[in-house]
Amino acid sequence: MATLCLRGSALQSPRPNCGDNYKRNAKWRSPQAAVIPNFHLPMRSLEVKNRTSAEDIKSLRLITAIKTPYLPDGRFDLEAYDDLVNMQIVNGAEGVIVGGTTGEGQLMSWDEHIMLIGHTVNCFGGSIKVIGNTGSNSTREAIHASEQGFAVGMHAALHINPYYGKTSLEGMVSHFESVLSMGPTIIYNVPSRTGQDIPPRVIHTVSQSANLAGVKECVGNDRVEQYTKSKIVVWSGNDDECHDARWSHGATGVISVTSNLVPGLMQELMFGGNNPSLNAKLMPLIEWLFHEPNPIGLNTALAQLGVVRPVFRLPYVPLPLAKRIEFVNLVKEIGREKFVGEQDVKVLEDDDFILVSRY
Repeated sequence: MATLCLRGSALQSPRPNCGDNYKRNAKWRSPQAAVIPNFHLPMRSLEVKNRTSAEDIKSLRLITAIKTPYLPDGRFDLEAYDDLVNMQIVNGAEGVIVGGTTGEGQLMSWDEHIMLIGHTVNCFGGSIKVIGNTGSNSTREAIHASEQGFAVGMHAALHINPYYGKTSLEGMVSHFESVLSMGPTIIYNVPSRTGQDIPPRVIHTVSQSANLAGVKECVGNDRVEQYTKSKIVVWSGNDDECHDARWSHGATGVISVTSNLVPGLMQELMFGGNNPSLNAKLMPLIEWLFHEPNPIGLNTALAQLGVVRPVFRLPYVPLPLAKRIEFVNLVKEIGREKFVGEQDVKVLEDDDFILVSRY
């Protein structure tokens, strides 16, 4: 039987009567068709329905980092989710972050993540700006997720700096430059979670990209003012500082957790001018929300308001009973009508909560 010998391309015809000497001396060559030039080519579409420029994102004053609710088996509760998003629209929020820290993107598969972005665009993209958290500590994953997010119609991406493994400042610049080519982007600086600050010189370097919409900044208002003086758009990432950031330090607005609960009051705080009395009124609620790492407080609060099922994806667990009682008292002080939902707020017992470890 003739021996099959390949040279160059795997499509080459069999060479009859090849002996051992030929096989020893043959030089294998990579198929040239498989060699791809070293450049990145993002996916493109001729569809322009949701095409948005960075300039459209820069003007947003209230962006809610929206909560992701769950069914008892741990899957997304899309009916409750739609109600949450709709309440944001009715109360004046201009954008939502989908699958961010608050929305527990870190507990989602990428399939779930992109599906939720696409669902949000499909249902609400004409009424509110949909900003998908497609950041990752892997540049490859961040690029791929952003391509998919923009393909399903999101208006902008939210990108964090590479966490845990970290990188050099030069690597950080290269990471952001790679994802900025995808489309309008907000860069998110939260060193308490990533373990690494994004210094201003990195932001100034990548601000040359027309796709940089701005920065979600959690370091503080001195940093906020540093950017605004340089004509870089910035949103406060800290609800307890956002009033002063907006009215005293030049921030465009806030990317908020608290607006999940009281979107109308947060809209007033960002749109209604300097209002220290309202800010002071909200401060006990904000402090309660962040007593434990976000989104533990928010998940507990929304469950007690009856707008989401009391289901937690581990490792998150509800706040203890004493804090749950405290929340009910906060709602009564501020006014139940100021909060989302229509049911009476109630104290949930430990047995009311469902903790899901496999979903």
